[in-house]
Amino acid sequence: MSMFHASQVSASSAKSTIPATALLMRWVVIATLPGVLAMTYYFGLGVLSNITLAAIMGALLEAGMLRLRNRPIAPALTDTSALLTGVLLGASLPPASPWWLIGVGMIAAVVIAKQLYGGLGHNPFNPAMAGYALLLVSFPTYMTLWAPPQPLISDTLWTQILGTLPTSQLDALSGATPLDAFKHKAEGLSAQQFWLSAPLPDQTLTAWYSISLAWLVGGVLLLFKRIISWHIPIALLGSLLALAALFHLIDSNRFASPLFHLLTGAALFGAFFIATDPVSAATSQRGKLLYGMGIGVLIIVIRNLGGYPDAVAFAVLLMNLCVPLIDLYTVPRPAGHSKGAPGALR
Repeated sequence: MSMFHASQVSASSAKSTIPATALLMRWVVIATLPGVLAMTYYFGLGVLSNITLAAIMGALLEAGMLRLRNRPIAPALTDTSALLTGVLLGASLPPASPWWLIGVGMIAAVVIAKQLYGGLGHNPFNPAMAGYALLLVSFPTYMTLWAPPQPLISDTLWTQILGTLPTSQLDALSGATPLDAFKHKAEGLSAQQFWLSAPLPDQTLTAWYSISLAWLVGGVLLLFKRIISWHIPIALLGSLLALAALFHLIDSNRFASPLFHLLTGAALFGAFFIATDPVSAATSQRGKLLYGMGIGVLIIVIRNLGGYPDAVAFAVLLMNLCVPLIDLYTVPRPAGHSKGAPGALR
């Protein structure tokens, strides 16, 4: 994730001797702490192992690629971009994911989605979500092993991280996420009957609600520090809630409520920490609104009509593809250019 085109920097930040890009990225890392701590509280140290391994692998891969490209290594490693990519991808994966799974994801994120396109500031796709999408498509068994809330240190923590725990035991440890459980409930079962049947382990809903609100706290910090602007998060969440409400009104037994969609998946995490990547997102204010709205709509369409219970990664990547066209028609016309010039506002 690059912060080259972040909206604004506070006056105090401008006086810092730390390069602006590194300073902004570090604030984003700080803003992830409430979400990471909430996830760790409910799902254990496997969350921190994901992030630690992803961050280390990201730094090593970044250094290796820069050496191959004969580029300076120290400035790239100190700008915190590899660390941030590791935090975002690590927090997206099921806790205590095996090291090799994290490694494959970081190769896709840092080597393919970032360095092969020219490095920091040139990536057309969000690196963390490119890695996540590759893992979800290639290793669905491991990517759906979300365990219910558990102790800080589980009995199988190290065997899971090392990848030596048999798949049969992994299946026994895992459970459906709220979105997955509701999406695949029995045909003909009403929403009320579904919830009365206690389909999720104790504290599961509380855990997901609390984690989503923790990501919201971090997002508010980013807005307060003016690291991001409000346009993408508000447009994304507004379109998500509006379309979810429409589906819910059409068939409340088949489609979950807007609040359920907001608080039980990665919607808030995606709105503030993923979709706002300024390199792969639209640049103008109008473009950001269209970009955010598109992501929100795609999330609900894929969740309700597609095969994946959550869809933030796919929605973001699909809208990344649309960014050049969005920018073409929404970036303000330079002074002196005719109204018919490319990029002119219509």
